Amino acid sequence: MEIAFSNAWKDMFAGAHCGVLQINGVDNTQNPLRLEAHKRALETRLQERYGHMPRADLHSLPILQVYRDYYKQFDNTYHVQLQLESVAHKHKTLPRVSPLVDANFAAELDTFILTAGHDADKLEPPLVMDVSCEGETFSQLSGKTRFLKRGDMVMRDARGAVCTVLLGQDQRTAISRQTCNVLYVAYAPRGIPKHAVEKQLETICELVLTFDENAHIASLAVHG
Repeated sequence: MEIAFSNAWKDMFAGAHCGVLQINGVDNTQNPLRLEAHKRALETRLQERYGHMPRADLHSLPILQVYRDYYKQFDNTYHVQLQLESVAHKHKTLPRVSPLVDANFAAELDTFILTAGHDADKLEPPLVMDVSCEGETFSQLSGKTRFLKRGDMVMRDARGAVCTVLLGQDQRTAISRQTCNVLYVAYAPRGIPKHAVEKQLETICELVLTFDENAHIASLAVHG
C-alpha cells in the first residue's frame, strides 16, 4: 500500500521520516505465548535500564527529547514517555489487547518511535501524509470526536484523517481480532535518525513472527 506525501508535509516537516510496514496473512486470534514472554522480559529490561533515572533524565534521552519538543509546541506530552515511566518507575505491566496491537506497543517502548497500526483492509486509498488544518474533525480510537490542531502530522485516506501524531489513530481503521492484513506507520519528526525508524519496523516484524511464523512481510520502507 503506497503513501504519498503532500508538498505541505514536505515543507512543514523537512528532515522528518515516515516508516511504513505492511504485514499480510496474520492470525490475530492466537494465544501468543512467546510474545507474552517477550513483554515480561522487556518490562524487566526497562526497569533495570531506566528505573533509577529521574524524570528529567528520561526526558533528555535523545529520541524522547525530539518527541517532547514536538508535543510541547501543542502543550501536549508524549504518551510513550508516560508509558515508559509507568513501566520503569511504577512496575506496571504491558497491556494485553491483541497480538498485532501488543507487538506494536512493545516495540514502541523498546525504541520510543511513535507508530500506529491500521487494518489495511479498512483503509481506502489513496493514502497521503499531510499537515492538519484547523477546524478538521477526527474520530479517535475511543470513538470521541475531536478537532485537529493546526500544524500536526496527519495521515489521510479517501474518507479523511485516520491518524495524527497528537491524537493517535482513528476508530474506523483500527486493528481488531479479525484483522489479517495490517499497516504500521511510524512517525518520526526531524532529529530522529532513519536507522531508528528502521529498527522500530524490524522489531515489529520480529514480534509478529513470534506468534505467527507464516505471516508475510509485504513491504518495509522508510521515507524522508
